[in-house]
Amino acid sequence: MFTPSERIRNVKLSATRRLFDSAPAGSINLGLGEPDFPTPGVVRREAIRVIEQEPTGYTSNAGLPALRERVAAYHSERSRRPYSPGSICVTNGAEEALFAVVMTMCGPGDEVLLPDPGFLAYPALAEIAGSEVRRYRMPASRRFDFDRESFERGLSERTKLVFILSPSNPTGRVISADDLRFIADRLGGTNAYVVSDEIYGELYFDERPPSVAEFYEKTIIISGLSKMMSMTGWRLGWAAGPEEVIGHVTVMHQYISTCASAVSQKAALAAFTEEGRAETALMREELKRRRDVMASAIERDLRLPYVAGEGAFYIMLDVSRLGPSEDIAWRLLDERVITVPGSAFGAEGEGFLRLSYSIKPEQIEEGIRRIKRGIEKAAD
Repeated sequence: MFTPSERIRNVKLSATRRLFDSAPAGSINLGLGEPDFPTPGVVRREAIRVIEQEPTGYTSNAGLPALRERVAAYHSERSRRPYSPGSICVTNGAEEALFAVVMTMCGPGDEVLLPDPGFLAYPALAEIAGSEVRRYRMPASRRFDFDRESFERGLSERTKLVFILSPSNPTGRVISADDLRFIADRLGGTNAYVVSDEIYGELYFDERPPSVAEFYEKTIIISGLSKMMSMTGWRLGWAAGPEEVIGHVTVMHQYISTCASAVSQKAALAAFTEEGRAETALMREELKRRRDVMASAIERDLRLPYVAGEGAFYIMLDVSRLGPSEDIAWRLLDERVITVPGSAFGAEGEGFLRLSYSIKPEQIEEGIRRIKRGIEKAAD
């Protein structure tokens, strides 16, 4: 009988994946973690041109110099801190960047401080690295706002990495500049690095979310084009941070996948053009409209409390009076609607379902109606 290595033995498929795999045909997916928009034409046209006219072999491990220059300029403007091409490592999606950073920087005896709730991959990565997970609360009772006291309690002399996710998955909440300054102040003089997951950083509905990199030098930004350019399947992400760190991350990346796709990298250059930025702005406008559609449908049909954040494309629906969130998510599959239990993201997510409004408005409306039917049947 095959026995997996100790580092992976207790790491399981996520609850999200199990629910998706069990969904019956014809289900409406309110659990979707990707935009349903087509990749912008400016990127698709460039990809076709590259395939037909340019070499598509290996690139350098860290990525195309031209792309690293564009990414460095983007983060220099966004975080008001200078980045060079040497501070960028292009990866096969932001998830690989996360993996490479954690494996490069963490090991047994280290602690990783994570948001609760937060992206479900974080604790799995820490466990694979052999590190101990600690959490700081984003309390549901305060609409998943940042909790300074909880953050301070989570720090110790062994803290190696602190994860920040803003806008958040699953809540869509944005951490304020004042709270980011607080984080930077508390970490000053320590050996801890911040991993700032900014994959949703261009999907916001009010002011542009600030980056902790503006306030804390020892920050590694994780980002990519999956969300802001609807390029999830292109697998194009990156890590940006101090060159001495990114150099080691690039070595890890080399032995994971050699390099990111040459076609994706060359096409990605078009994402940083004026036309590409305009497409992202249109996407923001449409997502805001869809958020309003979902909120109105919840208020009209479900009459349950919810939290709609300032970014990303998620609403947290409060189902705490109906039972455990995972049980509810499984029961709703009978109505052919996919949701994600908040418990998948941490203890603070329990009692909520994460709903995605990244699908078309008419599907959102029908999905909420199916949730209503499921709730009514459970009450009978």
